[in-house]
Amino acid sequence: MAKERINKINEEVHRVIAQIIRELKDTRIPLMTSVVAVSVTNDLSYAKVYVSVMGDEDVQKKALEGLKSASGFVRRELGRRIDIRHTPEIVFELDRSIEHGAYINRIISEL
Repeated sequence: MAKERINKINEEVHRVIAQIIRELKDTRIPLMTSVVAVSVTNDLSYAKVYVSVMGDEDVQKKALEGLKSASGFVRRELGRRIDIRHTPEIVFELDRSIEHGAYINRIISEL
């Protein structure tokens, strides 16, 4: 029962944070930034948000800095849009799975 609740919270937080990131006006965050996954702890104290940023290493680094600086705003907006007891602390992490998948596809197509 608790696992289903956390999964629903993960999905809802994922959906809302993706909307909030699209609305951010920080120039360091490119339009090709997407939320890949969200993992909220059982006590709702932390939400680890995995984001994918298309671009080179410098663009990804700047985007992650921009997201980290906006984490307070994202948390406040999340608390305003979702009715849960505790609004989790947002921790952004770079996810390279899409980049890795493209690399694997390129290798397979070359064979």
